[in-house]
Amino acid sequence: MSQADQGKANSGTGGRGTLEGRLPGDPTPRDYVARTIRVDHAGEYGAKRIYEGQLAVLGRTKYGPLLEHMKEQEQVHLDTFAGLIAKRRVRPTALLPVWHVAGFALGAATALIGHRGAMACTVAVEEAIDEHYAAQHATLGDDEAALRDNIERFRQEELEHRDIGLENEAELAPAYKLLSRVIKAGCKVAIKVSERI
Repeated sequence: MSQADQGKANSGTGGRGTLEGRLPGDPTPRDYVARTIRVDHAGEYGAKRIYEGQLAVLGRTKYGPLLEHMKEQEQVHLDTFAGLIAKRRVRPTALLPVWHVAGFALGAATALIGHRGAMACTVAVEEAIDEHYAAQHATLGDDEAALRDNIERFRQEELEHRDIGLENEAELAPAYKLLSRVIKAGCKVAIKVSERI
C-alpha cells in the first residue's frame, strides 16, 4: 500500500490525510498532530500573556478595550488547545514557565513605548502566527478536519488582531521595522523550540 493510500486508510474519510506524501524521517501524522497541539497551546498561552502585559500598562487608556478584546479571543484559542492537550494526551511544552514571564515582559515592554509599540508588537506576533497557522492548515488532512478548521478560524482572528494593530498606528512606532523583525524572529524561535520541548 502506498503512503498516500495508507494516509487515506488511516483517515477513514477517503480524503487527503495529514502529512500525505511524507518522506522517510518525517514525523508520523500522530507525532505531527501532537507537535501542532503542543506548539499552538504554548503560542496561545504566550499571546494571552503578551496582552496581559500590555493591559498592565495601557489597560486604563482608550486602548484598554481593544487589548481586552484581543486577549479574550486568545483565551478562547488557549482553552481550545488546553482541551486538546487533555483529550489527546499530548505533553505540553516544558517551557510554559518561560513563556509566562517572556510573554508578559514583551507585552509590558512594548506597551511602555506607548500604544504604537504595543500595536507594533501585536502586528509582528500576528504576522508570524499567520504564517505558522497557514502552514499547519495546509499540512493537516481531512482526518484532522476539526483541528484544521479551528486553526483556520483562529488564524482569521489573528489577522483581525494584526489589522487592529495597523489601524492603531503600529507602523509609526519608533524603529518599527527593527522591532518587527526582532519580535518575528523571537516568535519563530519560540515555535521551533516549543514543538519539541
